[in-house]
Amino acid sequence: MLQITCPWCGTREGVEFHCHGEAHIARPEKPAELSDAEWGDYVFFRKNPKGIHYERWTHDAGCRRWFNAIRHTVTDEFIATYKPGDPIPDLPEAYRDAAASQSKEAK
Repeated sequence: MLQITCPWCGTREGVEFHCHGEAHIARPEKPAELSDAEWGDYVFFRKNPKGIHYERWTHDAGCRRWFNAIRHTVTDEFIATYKPGDPIPDLPEAYRDAAASQSKEAK
């Protein structure tokens, strides 16, 4: 069973949670000035990496709060969870090389 750690409630079964996609997406400062193509890019296009991904989650069957998670999409391992507004945690050393190579592939 997948275990996820809620920053408020602690570790619970994965069925209590729901993923809501990529985290740390900045809303455009002047959305009225965006072209249709730029607005479409903001609304619909997200990263879908094979590897480390920053995501937004809710603890639906628990405290119902939002939180962020760093998850490896291949192994489904949760590397870290943290509250919205908290600084993004540093990746453990074991994941730094993978994140660096993933970043190079994305360019």
